[in-house]
Amino acid sequence: MTDEANARHTEKMRKIKAARDKMMATKTEEKGLIMVHTGPGKGKSSSGFGMIMRCIAHGMPCAVVQFIKGGRDVGERAFLRERFADECRFFVSGEGFTWETQDRERDVAAAQRGWEIAKEQILDPEIQFVLLDEINIALRYDYLDIDEVVDFLLSQKPAMTHVCLTGRNAKPELIEAADLVTEMTLVKHPFRDGVKAQQGVEF
Repeated sequence: MTDEANARHTEKMRKIKAARDKMMATKTEEKGLIMVHTGPGKGKSSSGFGMIMRCIAHGMPCAVVQFIKGGRDVGERAFLRERFADECRFFVSGEGFTWETQDRERDVAAAQRGWEIAKEQILDPEIQFVLLDEINIALRYDYLDIDEVVDFLLSQKPAMTHVCLTGRNAKPELIEAADLVTEMTLVKHPFRDGVKAQQGVEF
């Protein structure tokens, strides 16, 4: 780059930094966030578990309650239970996807048990971050009451506790209540080309 181009770049970055610093000076509030990861694309649970790793790195005690896909041997469960059991509590409430169990009463009972565990973890003053993995599926099929879940998160969740809820088809009531909502958009997926779920990628 020429000296002139470098000078233009430096001046542009200086202005961007000044604007950024001014904007950041107004962001002073801290709070425990309600986060929703939804949408048809891959990455909802993966992102949630990424935040669990961050919590562990920062010494923040955390917990995972896994709904629906509990019957599957997933890597994140083995990893956390075998290597970080003291830093992260891991609970499984499901027995597999609903089309595998084919027993609504059993699915509802499992989801209700998971929700009771979730509430205990959220209310525990030692826990700072709770991941409710695939709870949106349980809510979608009305295994859990959406009004009860939203009311609990808004009225009983400790002020500085973070809660992340993952799964497709998040209900509008949950999206409205959340502080942060991310929708994973499906652009391409190998499943459509006959490729099955891959170890280390999907589980």
